[in-house]
Amino acid sequence: MMLNPVTEAFVAKLREGLPEAAFREASDAYLTEPRGKYRGKGVVIAPASAEEVAFVVKACAEARVGIVPHSGGTGLVGGQVMPEGPTPVVLSLARMNRIRGIYPAENALVAEAGVILADVQSAAASIGRLFPLSLASEGSARIGGLLATNAGGVNVLRYGNARAQCLGLEVVLADGTIWNGLTRLRKDNTGYDLRDLMIGSEGSLGIITAATLILAPRPRSVATALLSVGSPDDALKLLTLAQERLGQTISAFELLSHMGFDFMAETGVGAPCPIAGGPEWMVLAEIGLSAETGAEEAMMGLFEAALEAGLAQDGVIASSEAQRAALWKMREEIPEANRRIGAISSHDTSVPLSAIPGFIARARAAIEAIGPYRINCFGHLGDGNLHYNVYPPKGETKAAHAPRQREIQTAVHDIVHALGGSFSAEHGIGRLKVEDLERYADPAKLAAMRAIKQALDPKGILNPGAVLR
Repeated sequence: MMLNPVTEAFVAKLREGLPEAAFREASDAYLTEPRGKYRGKGVVIAPASAEEVAFVVKACAEARVGIVPHSGGTGLVGGQVMPEGPTPVVLSLARMNRIRGIYPAENALVAEAGVILADVQSAAASIGRLFPLSLASEGSARIGGLLATNAGGVNVLRYGNARAQCLGLEVVLADGTIWNGLTRLRKDNTGYDLRDLMIGSEGSLGIITAATLILAPRPRSVATALLSVGSPDDALKLLTLAQERLGQTISAFELLSHMGFDFMAETGVGAPCPIAGGPEWMVLAEIGLSAETGAEEAMMGLFEAALEAGLAQDGVIASSEAQRAALWKMREEIPEANRRIGAISSHDTSVPLSAIPGFIARARAAIEAIGPYRINCFGHLGDGNLHYNVYPPKGETKAAHAPRQREIQTAVHDIVHALGGSFSAEHGIGRLKVEDLERYADPAKLAAMRAIKQALDPKGILNPGAVLR
């Protein structure tokens, strides 16, 4: 389906129905993405209400103008920029930043799509609740984009992805119709679940303008520990031991490798590894209890049991909030050090938990067969999501090895696929992974996705080229 570019006449029509505040300068903030892989183009429009979004979408549908929804701009697969094709409207949700309602008795909160994640967390804390979605970009990522990409983060093990933390949505559909699905119901079996269809669709089926979010009780006692383990297999066994002892109180269970700390030392980011000797593999774990005390004792009990079972050799248990924050700051600084080193190829993978040790071993062998590359494997072990990133030898640049990028990526993704895993665990498809989706997706799934896109967006105006070619 052919699209038309934005013209001066089209912008003039938009000005008839929108205030001057809705028109933004097309700056780098709207036209670039964090990894610098794409630079987009477009006329930036920032509506302040669902009705204003609907006005823009209806105008674009009538003129066959593409729309690129823009939330916090933190996505890592190019879903927020459109580098090719006719000039689109870049639809920023930044002005839709109100929290419409908080319902403590229902453990629910209604937020517009432009509300920053950290502000939702603060609003929940103000009534003694927790909004548990947590990730490194929470100071700039916005609710609409987090839901559109079904974001994960560090607490998926206990609380689930963004999808599991949402009850209802308000969405502007491709013809400008507003679907008011902002339900606060926990049970509603009235036909197809459009909420689940929109979450994770990356703005290609509709534009999320508001959401009803699920709040959780705040743990009253929290403990965080960094434990050294002998191998990924031992880390997996430690997770099983932790679940047997602590059940659903485990909020996070992260696998870290020494390479992450090597990169931090090499780039001057962060502090040295707090465990003497810099072990090859470590686990960063956190638990939260409803009682006022007991978490630190429970973590110490797990540590002692792990030592006795030979699953851990050393460790650090935070004894204050400052120490706990320092451990998580360390985890959040690993991606920054990675960025400064410069990955030849980054992989956001997930495999069944029991397949993780085999995946790490097979992937390392495959990469070593290609070249003498450095590997930083880390991530959310508790839910099977590992960031398996490949870097040039020390002293060399990623640019010098760029011709091997596709070969490296294919080697890793082929192993993931053979193990029944996913090449995109939490970042989505965007534009970066469209070819991978076509290569690895089940043909029936891909056909169904295309049929859904055709049904809900027959003119192809919503985020053209994202998710589906």
